[in-house]
Amino acid sequence: MEFAIWNLKAVSLQTNFFLKMARDEQLKERWEAVVKMLSDRFADGEVLDLDAIIYLIGVQELGQLHRKFKKDEKLNRIKYLGKKGLLNDFFAEFKNVPNEQKKEFGQVINTLKTTAQEKVDSLKEAIESNTESKGVYGDLSRPGEIIPLGSRHPISIVKNKIIDIFLRIGFNVSEGPEIEDDWHNFTALNLPEYHPARDMQDTFFIQTNPDVLLRTHTSSVQVRYMENNKPPIRTISPGRVYRNEAISARSHCFFHQVEGLYVDKGVSFADLKQTLQYFTTEMFGKSKIRLRPSYFPFTEPSAEVDVYWGLESEADYRITKGTGWLEIGGCGMVDPNVLKNCGIDPEEYSGFAFGVGIDRIAMLLHQIPDIRMFSENDVRFLEQFKSEL
Repeated sequence: MEFAIWNLKAVSLQTNFFLKMARDEQLKERWEAVVKMLSDRFADGEVLDLDAIIYLIGVQELGQLHRKFKKDEKLNRIKYLGKKGLLNDFFAEFKNVPNEQKKEFGQVINTLKTTAQEKVDSLKEAIESNTESKGVYGDLSRPGEIIPLGSRHPISIVKNKIIDIFLRIGFNVSEGPEIEDDWHNFTALNLPEYHPARDMQDTFFIQTNPDVLLRTHTSSVQVRYMENNKPPIRTISPGRVYRNEAISARSHCFFHQVEGLYVDKGVSFADLKQTLQYFTTEMFGKSKIRLRPSYFPFTEPSAEVDVYWGLESEADYRITKGTGWLEIGGCGMVDPNVLKNCGIDPEEYSGFAFGVGIDRIAMLLHQIPDIRMFSENDVRFLEQFKSEL
């Protein structure tokens, strides 16, 4: 009986011995696999020592391996270096080590942990204190930053739409200088010397005698066009103009206009009305307009152009002042004196002219309450028009 018990103990010890040997062999094989993988991966096959492997573990823990891995490489990296990887098996194996070997095994583990921590700390300090050296153009190896798409300014969007409408019916586009002389801005347009627009309070003069000023309308462009071109003339003149006005939510010292001119034989007021009706229908989807008698020095007869906006919402009541009609510009038949000043025979030719404010139309179409928003260059405001390209 005692012999049987002793024999069982011997078999148990022998089994434990072989199990321990098997575990040691398994751990050895795993360690060799780890060393081979890391050596192939980071040292071109040259066998890495323990310090190098601890260094790589430290780099991994800091998250400084920026290189993108392929799918199989990423799986291997997780397998060997992840929190559930094979390296952690060495630490988890401590509970299976025989009591008489735990002291020695524990010292090795602690040495490994201490060395790894020192490597991590030194790496962290080196990375934090490292100043990146940049060339003239910075680090060219870095991936480029995404350049965000911009958007067109709402003034440009509306201006381009107006231009497209008139191009479809045979008008061309003419431009001129924003700094004008007295002749093209005032005298040729039949504005007498005593006209209030010539006063310093209404116009930005750059110099006097001779008068040089910032143009108050794009009609000066039409004068230049008539001086250099013979009828028939069909042109629109978009651009920025300047007035010495107080800046508020509804007015500004500079704004934008589009003025149109049509000069040919037999042009009548009916042609003007049909042209304006086509424009309002294409621009606003509103075909009902009215022309109210008015006065402009360069047209005779003259009229204000109103479009029926409707009273379908509270905003409609506000912008039309409860009438349903909205003023969008002025128009009239070109005064014979203006044609004569530009070298066109008023006995043979007649024409009409009109002008609309781009800012006012943009405010209507996009429900913008303050004209100053167009010139503040607030990115948050401008980004809303990306879909209008």
